[in-house]
Order: sequence, then structure tokens, then C-alpha cells
Amino acid sequence: MPSEFELIRRHFDRAATHTLLAVGDDAALVRASAGMELAVSTDLLVEGTHFRAGDDPRALGHKALAVNLSDMAAMGAAPRWATLAIALPRADEAWVAAFAAGFFALAARHGVDLVGGDTARGPCTFCVTIFGEVPQGLALFRAGAAPGDDIWVSGELGGAALGLEQPGIAAAAARLHLPEPRVELGERLRGLATSAIDVSDGFAQDLGHILERSHVGALVRYADLPRFASFPDRETEQRCVLAGGDDYELAFTAPQAHRGEIEALGAELRLRLSRVGSIQRGEPKLVLLDEAGAPMPVPRGYDHFAAASSASAA
Repeated sequence: MPSEFELIRRHFDRAATHTLLAVGDDAALVRASAGMELAVSTDLLVEGTHFRAGDDPRALGHKALAVNLSDMAAMGAAPRWATLAIALPRADEAWVAAFAAGFFALAARHGVDLVGGDTARGPCTFCVTIFGEVPQGLALFRAGAAPGDDIWVSGELGGAALGLEQPGIAAAAARLHLPEPRVELGERLRGLATSAIDVSDGFAQDLGHILERSHVGALVRYADLPRFASFPDRETEQRCVLAGGDDYELAFTAPQAHRGEIEALGAELRLRLSRVGSIQRGEPKLVLLDEAGAPMPVPRGYDHFAAASSASAA
């Protein structure tokens, strides 16, 4: 059985592209580019809460980094460096190799250097901390939405939650296990969006965070929400679309004057960008309208300490 240090050397010690000192020392050394601010985020994935025992390790490696890349996208930051801490019940080298392959394939696509981390024996857990750069004064925040702003959503909602409920639906399972972080979209929204958040705990709940931080309300038309292609019934659709986690799409707000630019950006990126409602004056409350224009109940999204389900959003 390989030792901790052999596992690190074989599978996680990779050449760095924009790092002064990476894996192999007591700490990494990085240097931010001139005129840039650092954005930092940490996410934890725990077996039994965020993924199931027996899930594909390559997909887990991808997702461990993807959820952090999504946070960078929501801030308009370009990802640069990451650390990875892993706890495993045993040193299964084939499993570790597959996990590392998934992690580094996504890291290479987005120019991320792995610069450190830790390993330990214990319940299967992954913790990634990511560092990104954003030009001074151009970071996206949850605060900033203003009355009259449009509300936009990228991609489609609900597929990952459906994949969690019904793993046999292959397209939905792919949304759950191989999320596509909207990194380029986030960077291109600098100067266009007034606020942004990634949809990780359910659209309604995550949009609510923007409303709370911006001190505004919102009116959203359910019919305009971009939805995964196929649901078995209406109740499942509404639950997954409004409250399902793990989509890792971006919800953002922007002035009406930017509609044309945002539509052109979606076409350029070949990414569906849907205008689903508007920001309103008043208390931070989401008003959701059905196809007939009648108010709908707003469901609560995922909460680690309020939910008893065995797996959900990160």
C-alpha cells in the first residue's frame, strides 16, 4: 500500500504554470498580478452529504474543483490557484489516480495550479480552497442589484436535483456529477452585471441572498425560468427547478440597458441566458408568478442543518 507521501508525489505533484512555489514545501508562494484583487473561496464535499459511496472517482475529482470554480465565476474572478485536502478511509491508488485525473483535467481547462493541501485517513471528504484574480473594483457581489434591473439565469435549472432523485436518467445524472462552472461568463459579466450568485442551493433561495444583500425585492415569472428538458411530473419539476441544488449556473442582475450586450454574450459563448424577471423596490422578498400570473409559493432550498436528506447541494 502506498504511503501518504507516495500518493501525493505520484498523483498531485504537477508542474505549475504561474506559481512561484507549489506542492512539496511547507507552504506555497504565489504572486497576484498587478492591479488585481484576490478572491478566495472554500468548499467541502462529504460522503453521505454531497456524494454517495461508490460514485465515480473521476467525476468526484471534477466536481470537487468545479464547485469552487463556480464561486469564482459568481465573483467575476479568473481562477488561478487551489489547495486540496483529502481524507480517505484507505489508500486505494487506482481510486486516487482516477480522482486526480478528473481534478486536473478541469484544472487544465481553466489554468488552475494545485499549490498544496493535505491527506489524512478518515471518512471520505474533500476540501478545496481556490484563489482567483479580479481587476480592482470590478468584482461581482451579491449586493448591488437595483430596482428596474433584469434578473438573468444561465443554462438550465433542475437537472442536477432530478439526477439526485432519479439516478437512472443519464442526462440528469451528468448534470449532477459533472457540473460545468460558468467561469468565462462570470469574467465577461464584469461591468455588465450589478450582482451575481451561483445557484448551488436552489434558485429561489440563492436569488434570495441577492435580495437580502441588495435590500430589494424581485418579481420572477416561472414560465421564463430555463428548465431541464424532461421531468416526470409538474410537482417534481417545480421542486427541482426552484429548490434543487447543484446546478452551478449563474443568477445575475443587470440594467435593462445591457440587454442587447448580454444576449450577444450568450450567443458568443453558445450559452443560454434567460431573462426571468426584474428587481423591485421594497422588502427583500421574491414574488413568483405562475403561467396565469397568479402568485406561487416560494420553496426553501437546501440547508445542511435543516435537512435530513442523505445528499444535496454543496
